[in-house]
Amino acid sequence: MRILAASPVRQKPEILSEYGISLLNLKTHGIQVSFLFIDDNISLDSSLVLQNIARALKGTVLKAGSLLAPEYMKEDNKPYSRHKWNRISTFRVGELRNRILEYARDRDFDGLFFVDSDLLLHPDTLKHLIELDKDIISEIYWTRWSHAGPLCPQVWLYDNYTQYEMKGEELFNAGQIRERTQKFYDMLRKPGVYKVGGLGGCTLLSKKVLHSKVSFTPIYNLSFNGEDRHFCVRAAVNGFELYVDTTYPAYHIYRDSDLPGCKEFKKMCAYAQT
Repeated sequence: MRILAASPVRQKPEILSEYGISLLNLKTHGIQVSFLFIDDNISLDSSLVLQNIARALKGTVLKAGSLLAPEYMKEDNKPYSRHKWNRISTFRVGELRNRILEYARDRDFDGLFFVDSDLLLHPDTLKHLIELDKDIISEIYWTRWSHAGPLCPQVWLYDNYTQYEMKGEELFNAGQIRERTQKFYDMLRKPGVYKVGGLGGCTLLSKKVLHSKVSFTPIYNLSFNGEDRHFCVRAAVNGFELYVDTTYPAYHIYRDSDLPGCKEFKKMCAYAQT
């Protein structure tokens, strides 16, 4: 089994260092894992950290090149923090992910493991996802999209980020939506594999997906932000079902204030290298 683990990278050095430690702790016995990173950093320090990570993993670093000028912004000011996306940034990141798809396809990998550069993984994650034998499956992680907000998963059921079941033309009031969303969250907190409508961030794709027409190219008549939304729509149209596993939740370093939690996560997962 030959797997490519890859990601476009634009990240702060401190977060990127934790990401590298996580990848070094992945269990890969019985799997031939190659690592590919597309350096889209605007910080020289981040590029140097990435080079060190690639060297330790015997991986490859490619430059992002001269795609459209970067427009992605990240705000980290209390009490509210958010990532800002627009159509230009969605196009840019989508094109970088398409380059990774092409790289994996051209080199005949058996699977592609997208791991965003702000995640820490349980060491068993990759082996577990492979054993589940799904064409498209993500490992779950939970994020507070705002400092004061609840923890929310990176998966959804419908449309842009709808996280409650809908049947037919049912209409729900705000209370019913909250209740149904909580039911979805409660389900995802139980270890298992669940069918979803959208996912991203930490996703394993099969060889069948690599050789399909699925891509991250924005669909011109959808206003969804985030290239993962467009990927998921294309996947469904091409006959693929999407799943999330909740056995080994990843840790999301969404903002600087999440960095202190890395130590506890690594301890809980018994990282060998820290």
